[in-house]
Amino acid sequence: MMWFQLKDSFPDAMARQPRLVLPDQPHHIIQRGNDNQIIFRDDEDYRRFLDWLRESAKFYCVAIHAYVLMPNHLHLLATPSDEDGLAAMMQKVGRLYVPWFNNKYGRSGTLFQGRFRTSVIDPDAWFLACIRYIELNPVRGQLVTAPLDYPWSSYAHHAGVHPDPLITDHVKYWALGNTPFQREAAYIELVEQGVPAQELDTIDTAVLKGAPLGSRAFKVELEKTTKRQILPAKRGRPFKAKAAD
Repeated sequence: MMWFQLKDSFPDAMARQPRLVLPDQPHHIIQRGNDNQIIFRDDEDYRRFLDWLRESAKFYCVAIHAYVLMPNHLHLLATPSDEDGLAAMMQKVGRLYVPWFNNKYGRSGTLFQGRFRTSVIDPDAWFLACIRYIELNPVRGQLVTAPLDYPWSSYAHHAGVHPDPLITDHVKYWALGNTPFQREAAYIELVEQGVPAQELDTIDTAVLKGAPLGSRAFKVELEKTTKRQILPAKRGRPFKAKAAD
């Protein structure tokens, strides 16, 4: 089975800038098991994690728009209400889940691989693409043949099969139709199209690098508001004007 979808060429030991986390902007988050080890072994593990995630998201005012829990990693699409909410939420879930998991299976030590990775998302260009990417992860990993067959994702919620209390629908999902039936049908059709290879690579690269995912205009605006370098630096020496004679 192909559980491992992301090729991480950016080890946790490498120095990084602080995470770019912006209030009221959606973020794609990935957290993996240490050395790609299994972090969910049975149904109870998945349910416990989701319960604690729901409690922590509510406590820290983080809206969860989509998720998938894979055997050795997880993805979230979430919007925090402040700069600290994402980290606080993930830390709280870890403090609850890891000791419980270790006690259950008679193990000790760390479970997750370093800190989680996150990418700020341009909702106009990439929000629906990221939901599709996340909820098709079990299909790409050859765990199931259809996303509805996988119980540990938000696909059933967006497809209208049953509501998920963890999920807060984003305005971009609501814009798919004027009625629940129209939204659900449009989303099912979107997922059935699959994830194009270039789109898959772009999303993967952004979250692994912790880079924003969006248009050039979106990134230019981020540079202005955050005072951080977002776009690649220009190569070569700066141009020097010729001195006057």
